[in-house]
Amino acid sequence: MNWLSYALLGALAASATAIFAKIGVAGIPSNLAVAVRTTVVVLLAWCLVLARGEQAALPALSGRAWLALLLSGIATGASWLAYFKALSLAPAVRVAPIDKLSLAFTLALAWLILGETLTLRALAGAALMVAGALLTLG
Repeated sequence: MNWLSYALLGALAASATAIFAKIGVAGIPSNLAVAVRTTVVVLLAWCLVLARGEQAALPALSGRAWLALLLSGIATGASWLAYFKALSLAPAVRVAPIDKLSLAFTLALAWLILGETLTLRALAGAALMVAGALLTLG
């Protein structure tokens, strides 16, 4: 599979995440729901790594890679905790579109931090996605 196939699969899985998370968070603290979900993710990821023999690459991780992955993990945790709390307070059809505003934030951070080029087409697409997300609120 190519990157686009994986990206579409990720988008499909993310949509299922919203639905299952909304069901799972009903009647329990949102932080507990995140802890259960995270445990499943950790187990699944390590099973995949071990099955593919990818743990052999651990010594090759640089200090910079460790730091970046640590910060990414913190950001993921904060994202999941906030997302599950939002799902516990509002319908998924309102929470999920706002969560997808991460696209606009990602474009800005990719430009600021990574020095990636932003095309007018990408900016227009992001603006339309932001407008779409805001329209779902009305």
